[in-house]
Parts: sequence; structure tokens; C-alpha cells
Amino acid sequence: MPVKIVTLMENQRGEHLALKAEHGLSFYVEKDGGKLLFDTGQSGAFMDNADRLGLDLSDLRHVVVSHGHYDHSGGVRPLAERRESFQLVVGPGFFRAKYAVRGPSRAFLGNDFDEDFLRRRGVELRVAAGGREEILPGIHAVTGFPRVHDDEIINPRFRLLRDGALVPDPFDDEVLLAVESSRGTVVLLGCAHPGMKNMLDAVESLFPGPLYAVLGGTHLVEASETSLRTSLAYLKSREIGLVGVSHCTGGKAADLVAATMEGSFPNPGGTEIVID
Repeated sequence: MPVKIVTLMENQRGEHLALKAEHGLSFYVEKDGGKLLFDTGQSGAFMDNADRLGLDLSDLRHVVVSHGHYDHSGGVRPLAERRESFQLVVGPGFFRAKYAVRGPSRAFLGNDFDEDFLRRRGVELRVAAGGREEILPGIHAVTGFPRVHDDEIINPRFRLLRDGALVPDPFDDEVLLAVESSRGTVVLLGCAHPGMKNMLDAVESLFPGPLYAVLGGTHLVEASETSLRTSLAYLKSREIGLVGVSHCTGGKAADLVAATMEGSFPNPGGTEIVID
């Protein structure tokens, strides 16, 4: 059966102007009769978009959240308040308090729910231990990424509150989604804070066959000119069939991808791809 992926939430709307847009990301994935959400945006608006797009979430059983930032996890609480009995898959350290620091000020960027809330709502919590973990047949959560590309530097403004001190956030909780298809591995990225190349290296080491598609946030918005060019060269060298970057990729990087890579496409809210 084909793989179907719908961008439920993104910073921008696409052709369907009745959809809601917000700074955030959410994907709906179907494969072999199974359904899964990857990220939930910053609110419950992804559910309104799903309704407008005719997607039934009533039998949804699995939600994977890429990392503990509000613009990816913010829809978990509204979803859990509307319906129970789904499994939430996250990376280790997902519930640590996350902040952005600018000079003497700090801003909380983390989740608006904790493990107690999930227990009260009957949501099963599953923490991905590292490597690849199959969530549904042919759909895997991947975490625990090597940090081998020196140009992929996490912005030092991102911090964790640990033992009363704000320390650099290594984003050890970051998770990507890898979907097996007849054409190769389809990779969904939330924000790729550990580095897009580091994360795709992990996928190549864990899954046989080619990388067929890369969708989602790459955090190239903060890349240096050299790192941006290196990242584009990396993608081109893999001869990836589909590239639909969005969210935190940044306009400059997205324009370069569109201008230089065959198989690239805009990926705002409402975008749907089907891979036979």
C-alpha cells in the first residue's frame, strides 16, 4: 500500500486558505492501514485542519513528538483532552524545562504538560531508548544521533534548566520519523537541532537502501553561509527524490533548495504527498 503524508500544520498556509497556520509543525502519516501523527504544532489547531482536510483522527493510536519545544508539543494537551488511549513517543529528557536565553532574560519554550497529566488522561508514554524503534509496521522513531559534522552547531541561546542552572541544550530528546516505502526511506524532521546531516547519517546507518524523501524542519535558518552550502551539497549527493523542507528551514535555505534541487516542493499546511 502507498505511504500518505499530509502536512497538517506549518508556519504558512498553502492552496487551502481555510486552514489555520501557526509557527509549528505537524504531519499526518498513513501506511498499510496504520495512522500516526508526527508533532502537533503549538495548539489544537492541527485537529481543525485535519477535519477540514477530511482526515479521521478518531482511531489514532500513536503520536511521536520530535522534541520538547512548544511549537511541536503544544497540541498534545488539546488532543489528550479531546480523546484518550493513545501512545505518546518521545526522546529521553523530553520533559526537561527548555528555555531561550537572550542577554539577562530568558523565555520558557517547553511543554505545557507533564507525565502526571498523561497518566490522568490515560495516555501511554513511551520513551525511545536510542537507535531505531518501530512504532507501526514500517514506521520508526530514530534518536541518539552522532555529532560528526562540525559545522552543525546548536545555537547557544537554547538552554535546559538543570539543578537550578541554565545549561546548553544538546537536544538529546530529538526524534525523527523514518518511514519505509517502496522507493526508499522517507524521513520526517521536526527541527533537526542536532544537525540535519548528523540525523540523516544516522538514518543511512540504520536503514538499507536509498533516502527517498526528506520533509520538515532543518533549522538551516541559523546556518552560516558555508554550512548552508555544505548542507545543500550533502542533500544533492544523496540524489533524494523528494525534498519538502519548511518550518525552521528559513526562507533563504528553502529558496536555494527550490532553485537547485530536482524533486523539491513547497511544503506549507495542507500539502499532501503519496508515495506508491
